[in-house]
Amino acid sequence: MRLTEHELVTLLHGMGFGAAFLLVYTGALEGLWSLRPVGATASSLPPPPRRLNVAVCGMAVLAWLTVLSGLYVVYPLYRAAPPPGALLSQFPQSYLQADPTLAAWDTFATSWKAHIACFCPILSTAVAAIVVRYGQDLAAHPQIRYALMLLLTVAFATAGIAGGLGALVTHVAPLR
Repeated sequence: MRLTEHELVTLLHGMGFGAAFLLVYTGALEGLWSLRPVGATASSLPPPPRRLNVAVCGMAVLAWLTVLSGLYVVYPLYRAAPPPGALLSQFPQSYLQADPTLAAWDTFATSWKAHIACFCPILSTAVAAIVVRYGQDLAAHPQIRYALMLLLTVAFATAGIAGGLGALVTHVAPLR
């Protein structure tokens, strides 16, 4: 089996950056969950685990790589206009729009996927900035940690929805 250049770019976008983001989420969530005060005073708290900073910053970087590669590399390939007489199956957006039974995949799924995906890097970056800035001080504030875990989970959910819709659209109209 041989992958075309477009399929390879799509694979890197979805299964490379996107899947890696979803995997790193678990590490970041566990790091925030396990961030607990060890002693009674703030001065006795150990430094924040390095892996927590790496996980949340890695999530943010992977989220940005996924969204930017999707918006500026994959999406233009998806929207490419076919030349006269070309096979529409080679041009996903035109293929979907040409068939009324498949048009919703373009008008709803692809558009919604592109919009919801943009929340993921914004939320991930916000969490990373707070964790890096406040570090171990977060251990003394469980409500803030829970709020950060919730934001990470919302970022995960938006990435999951966007990834799921992307996989379904790619199944119906593959980018070749």
